[in-house]
Amino acid sequence: MKILIVEDDRPLSDSLRALLEGRGYQTEAAYDGETGVEHALLGVYDLIILDVMLPKLDGRQAARQIRARKCAAPILMLTARGELDDRVEGLNAGADYYLTKPFDTRELLACVGALLRRQGGQVDQLTFGNTALDLDGSTLACGDRWVRLSAREFDVMRCLMGAKGRNLPKETILARVWGFDSNAVENHVEVYVGFLRKKLASIGSNVRIEAVRRLGYHLEADGLP
Repeated sequence: MKILIVEDDRPLSDSLRALLEGRGYQTEAAYDGETGVEHALLGVYDLIILDVMLPKLDGRQAARQIRARKCAAPILMLTARGELDDRVEGLNAGADYYLTKPFDTRELLACVGALLRRQGGQVDQLTFGNTALDLDGSTLACGDRWVRLSAREFDVMRCLMGAKGRNLPKETILARVWGFDSNAVENHVEVYVGFLRKKLASIGSNVRIEAVRRLGYHLEADGLP
C-alpha cells in the first residue's frame, strides 16, 4: 500500500512517514498543495493524507482539484481547526475523513486502516488477460504458476496494469515509480520492462508489454481486442 502525505510541517511529515512505514506502508511526501495535487494525480496512491493549512493551495482547494480530475483515492484530511463548519467544508471538498490535530497515533492508524479497507477488492489485485498482480504479496500469477516481483518491477507492472491497455509514456512511468526528484532516466524503465517480459513468459502469461515509439508502453493480451 502506498500513501501520499501532503504536510508542510516537515517534522510532522517525517514522523507520519516513520509511523506508517513502521506498519509496512510505503510513503511519499509533498510539502505544498500544488505539488500534492501533481503527485495525487499520478494515480498510484492507495490513500492521501492531506493537511488543510498548506502553501500555494490549501487542503480543501487541493481536494477539490483531485476529485475534479476523477482521482478516487481516499483522502484523510488533517487540521488544527475542529469546528463543525470546518469539518463540513472539508468533507464537501472531497475528504473521506477529518482528523483534528493533535491526534493520537492510534486513531490515525485506525483511520488509515478503515479507509484502505473501504476500497475492498479494488486494492487486492489487478488483472489483465490471464494474469493477476497481487497488490499485497507483490506476485504475478497465471493459473497455478507465479513469480515474485522486486519493488521496482511491481511498481512498473502496477502502472501498466492500471492503465488497462492505454499507452503510458516513459516519463509518466519514471515519475510514478521513481518519483519527481529521482535521477533515474528512461533507460531504467526499459531495463525493468525487460525484466517483466521475462517473468511474464516464465509463468505462461498471454500478456505482452508492447512498445510504441515516442508513445511509451502498453499491455496487450491474446484474445483481447
